Amino acid sequence: MSAPHTLPVIGPFLDHSEPWTEAAYLALGETKPRIELIDGGLQVSPAGDLAHQGISHNLVRLLHPRARAANLHIVSAVNVRLSPGRILIPDVTVGTMGRLGAVAEVAKVELVAEILSPSSALVDRVWKRELYAAAGIEWYLLVEPDMPDYESVTLRLLHRRDGCYEEAATAGPGETLRSDRPFPIELHTDALLDI
Repeated sequence: MSAPHTLPVIGPFLDHSEPWTEAAYLALGETKPRIELIDGGLQVSPAGDLAHQGISHNLVRLLHPRARAANLHIVSAVNVRLSPGRILIPDVTVGTMGRLGAVAEVAKVELVAEILSPSSALVDRVWKRELYAAAGIEWYLLVEPDMPDYESVTLRLLHRRDGCYEEAATAGPGETLRSDRPFPIELHTDALLDI
């Protein structure tokens, strides 16, 4: 990577000594690493590896027709404002948000999905799960690849109840996840690995 590509991303981090505001965070613009804003601090993650990106692409491709039939939009890696000063970037977001803007408001989000990776498994299973539930997102889809080989996938669809998530449906390797809510979902786990 050449210096011109790294300076715009690294420079603002090194020169910023105060808590991050939403305005300062959004002023970063598009960045190569995934940068999330949590209560004045930044959580920086590298882009997912090829297997992770393939699963993300397939998840969007497979969910898209049924989400659109339910008048929902589906996007990958978009800023979602959970509350003021809290912006996360789920791997996949489904909701009624529009096509324009830098941030999707949590009130317009029906489902978020996270694809676990070796570096994010604990964050996605515990920390983000709590943040998404506290923000009121009704549905959380966890995609759990068999790491490090990515030869199989387990899907866990979680539904928010009494402020916490509980499992609504699960599909192990070679199985199909089915749910009528938040829109009709039928996902065969093997189809997510087809890259």
